[in-house]
Amino acid sequence: MKAIQQLKLTVQWFLSSRNILVAIIFMSLLSTHILAQTKITGTITGQSGEILIGANVFIKGTYDGASTDVNGEYDFETFSTGEVIIVATYIGYEETTKKITLKSTNNNIDFLLKESINKMEAVVISAGTFEGGTGTKSEVLKPLDIVTTAGATADIAGALNTLPGTQTVGEEGRLFVRGGDGSETKTFIDGLQVLKPYSTTIPNTPTRGRFSPFLFSGTSFSTGGYSAEYGQALSSALILNTKEKPSQTRTDLSLMTVGAELSHTQSWAKSSLAVQGAYYNMAPYNSVVPQSVDWVKPSETVQANLAARQQIGNGGMLKVYGNISSNNFSLYQYNVLYPSAKTLVKIKNDYVYGNASLKNTLGDSWAYKTGVSFTQNKDDIQLENESIIETTKGVHLKSVFSGDLTNNISLSTGGELLYSESEQAYNSFSDGAENIFSFQNPLLSAFVESDIYFSNNLLARVGGRVEYTSLNSNFYVAPRVSLAYKTGENAQIALAGGSFQQAATEDLLRVNNSLDFEKADHLILNYQVVNPKQTFRIEGYLKRYRDLVKFDFNQPLNPLTYTNTGEAFAKGIDLFWRDNKSIKNMDYWISYSFLDTERDYRDFPTIAVPTFASSHNLSIVSKYWVNSLKTQFGGTFSYASPRTYNNPNTNQFNGELTPSYIDLSLSASYLATQSIIIYGSVTNVLGRENIFGYTYSELPNNQGEYIGQANQLPAPRFIFVGVFITFSKDATLNQLKSL
Repeated sequence: MKAIQQLKLTVQWFLSSRNILVAIIFMSLLSTHILAQTKITGTITGQSGEILIGANVFIKGTYDGASTDVNGEYDFETFSTGEVIIVATYIGYEETTKKITLKSTNNNIDFLLKESINKMEAVVISAGTFEGGTGTKSEVLKPLDIVTTAGATADIAGALNTLPGTQTVGEEGRLFVRGGDGSETKTFIDGLQVLKPYSTTIPNTPTRGRFSPFLFSGTSFSTGGYSAEYGQALSSALILNTKEKPSQTRTDLSLMTVGAELSHTQSWAKSSLAVQGAYYNMAPYNSVVPQSVDWVKPSETVQANLAARQQIGNGGMLKVYGNISSNNFSLYQYNVLYPSAKTLVKIKNDYVYGNASLKNTLGDSWAYKTGVSFTQNKDDIQLENESIIETTKGVHLKSVFSGDLTNNISLSTGGELLYSESEQAYNSFSDGAENIFSFQNPLLSAFVESDIYFSNNLLARVGGRVEYTSLNSNFYVAPRVSLAYKTGENAQIALAGGSFQQAATEDLLRVNNSLDFEKADHLILNYQVVNPKQTFRIEGYLKRYRDLVKFDFNQPLNPLTYTNTGEAFAKGIDLFWRDNKSIKNMDYWISYSFLDTERDYRDFPTIAVPTFASSHNLSIVSKYWVNSLKTQFGGTFSYASPRTYNNPNTNQFNGELTPSYIDLSLSASYLATQSIIIYGSVTNVLGRENIFGYTYSELPNNQGEYIGQANQLPAPRFIFVGVFITFSKDATLNQLKSL
């Protein structure tokens, strides 16, 4: 009984103690809640003051937080005390944190979020630039576009001449851009300059580029305002990027009306090697198609190419490319005043070009690329009583470092050495006269350029170049700046301006080695809309030329008459529209350019419109795939308004006009099998006798008149037929259907 009584007393005590304990715990919790609960409020806005609805804000390491309402405001309560880190996040904006010490009363904390930069979706610099190649944002021409453009005859410059900003100079075959002559457009392969990128030819016969478009994965054609990385180009830069490592082993054979090509590509896991040999002979073609040129030996060319690739580490790549070619031809040239008098001309050209480049990463956000190129060109010109041998050599060394300084700022900087030398040796067999004109030009350059992303919609590019030449021991500075603003999902407006410069052409420097650089200032305003199926661009520009070389027409070999007192201007509007959406299986583009330009340079007696400039240029290019015929049909219509020429029988310099230039070219590509394409094209189907100016006799006839002869192509049409065969396990030539 005593034990039972003791148990009752224990239970009663426990029950009474529990009530007290519970009460104490309850009061303690209530007190803690009342004392520790803290309210946090505030607003979250974007950098431009925009309200951010649904932004998240929370205390790091806790579940305490909230989202903003329609006014961008938030509030929540927390038991946290002391120093805490508060985090604010919103899609498309950078995460922002604040370290604060909480007050016992209300805490008001506002956030201003910066837009995060997505460089794949952000605005890009577009003023003056057309880009092509897989993955580029403003893709315009792919390699297969170049090959299948009617009238281009698989020549890079020929296809680019259908873009706005270029001039139709049919007798040259080079790129004349926005009032600049052909020497003002420079070619770069993997960032390294190419000297003599065009083959040697005779007057009034268009030249061709030395490099196949299939070598390149991307093409950037800048009609002005190009990056500070590229120098020594007064008007334009053609930037070609060679392919990365090919994915398959294949052999290609091309049989054409002008020759044959054979190439083989061997691909391994981390490397590849491609070799190509080509032989071109115009004799069979000229025997079938009548020519106005009195050929003794039509053009004959032997060419070899080599391309090697080696992967370095995870993201690096070593590229080596080489091109060797030899070309020779001979013909009779006739005297304009005395047509029965003729001169035998023999020309032999030997060309060597080599290029090696290495690119790799440096850490997580930096990369470098470095390279070296070598060019050697020799033209051996033999006349009946004279010999002229011109030799040009050049080496280009370049290194570039690029990366992100911050999420909003990218930097690219580098240096280069461009060494060139040229010599012309003249010999007269009749009187033994000899003359040698030459120069050597080591050119040192450095550049820096920064892309500043103010937002995904606003980008600035600021930079410049410094160049030093030992020819006259002068430094030259060329600042450049570009702005681009994204006005819609696929639309943007861009502005670019800057100074551009280049050394005088080699024929001028050989006479006077101390000439200053020629200079041009560019100002470009651009608007474009680009989506995967359509492209629209309109661009206006102003160019002012300074320090152009002038010399006395009567003393072309007297260096004392050479000065940098020439000037020029060019202004105009370019339009471009490309569409492969509106009409099924059809891809077409339309380009139009208006140009107003005058020059006072070289041997011009006064300022005048140069002979290569036409006020209006129009190109319409179309390609249509017929699935039932497995054939793509192409057509190119080109129009250029009359060009000036100088008639010495009149008093006005360059006061005469040629007829308008009109050309309609057609082509067809038949996919015979998955590995065989049959291609044919005809330029100037209408057979129009286009005239590119006149050549006048050096002396007047007995009546005191200078006799003129129209400058025309050797034949009004050029007909091309080729069979292209690929031997591989996975022939990819049916990509033609995807154009």
